[in-house]
Formats: sequence, C-alpha cells, structure tokens
Amino acid sequence: MKIDSISIDGKNTAFEISEKIFSSDINDKLISQVLYSQIANSKPRLAKTKQRNEITGSTAKIYAQKGTGNARHSSKKAPLFVGGGVAHGPKGKVQKVRKINKKEKKNSLISAISQKTKDKNLIVFDDVKDKISKTKEFNKFLRKNKISNALIVVDLKTKKNIYLSARNISNIKLIESYYLNIYDVLKYKKIMFTKSSTKELEKRLLDHE
Repeated sequence: MKIDSISIDGKNTAFEISEKIFSSDINDKLISQVLYSQIANSKPRLAKTKQRNEITGSTAKIYAQKGTGNARHSSKKAPLFVGGGVAHGPKGKVQKVRKINKKEKKNSLISAISQKTKDKNLIVFDDVKDKISKTKEFNKFLRKNKISNALIVVDLKTKKNIYLSARNISNIKLIESYYLNIYDVLKYKKIMFTKSSTKELEKRLLDHE
C-alpha cells in the first residue's frame, strides 16, 4: 500500500509500505492479552515477607503435644502466632511470569500498528540526513504537521540527528524499530516512522514467517 511521507522541508512524496504490517486484520483480544502480560511482567516485585524458616528464634515446641487441653502447636514461628512467619506472602523477586510467545507478540504489534493506520494516526517521514540540534527547529516541524503526543520510530542515523532536538519536547518519545513494543504504541496517540525504520520493522516482523 502507498502512503504520503513528509519531509522536514514540508515536501510530500508517495511511499510504499507493507499491508501485512500497516493494514492487517486487528485482533483486539490479542492486543489486550499481550498488553496485560507486558504490564504485569514489568512491575517491580519489592514486597517481601518472612516465612517461618526465616524467623530468628527458638524452634522448641511451646508445650506438650497431649494432655494440656489446648490445640497442638509446634514453635512460636508458626504463621498462627504474632511475630511468626507469614504464610503465602510476597517473596520479593520470585514471581510468576506471564508468558507470551513470539508469534503472539508479533501479531499483537501488527494489530496495534494497523489500528493506528485505520484511525489515521500513522505518519511516515523522510530520514533526517542533517543534524538538528535546536529543539525549536524540530518543534516547528511537529507543529506545522499538527503532531503532538507521538511515538517516533527511528532508524539509527535519524536518531543521532534529531535526538538532541526531540528529547525535551513533552509527549514525544524516540524509539528504535528493534525496541518497538505494544505498550508504547498504545500509550501515544500518533506513531511516526522514518522510511528506513519501516523497512527495518518489516524485516523484523516478516522475515521469519
């Protein structure tokens, strides 16, 4: 499929992109599953409680097994007692990872990008060959094209040329195509690709079909 690409100078040219990535079927259920998994796996697991084997103190039985009329107990380290271990509490970094296979990750990313195309929130612009050091200059380009709240997917050369000018603009994030993920795609209203980054993404997602 063809899409108009814009340049820093304001010129529009037609550019060919893959329908398999940018205009594919949209699977909302899969998007939700992968997004939920990514968020769950990214949360820091810092809470830690002590189990009974980690409590400092005597392990002696508190009273005789029989003959007291009371319930049977072992040591004061049991979860039943104040100051004892905690049963089934959080264990710090030990956590259950929600597994998503590579094919699901790939298809969910394609679905999310295709949704951006459908909503007319996909933009392609020419590779930036000359360095832009001033934020004002790059911001002028964004305002001229009515671009705000955007994820900019760049090739390595363009990143070097616009990083200094884009890093301080609010609601704008630069990311290389290799690190593109569904969370960032959905977080920002618009998604921008350089011409080279579209080809890098096509290679990443379509080479192993």
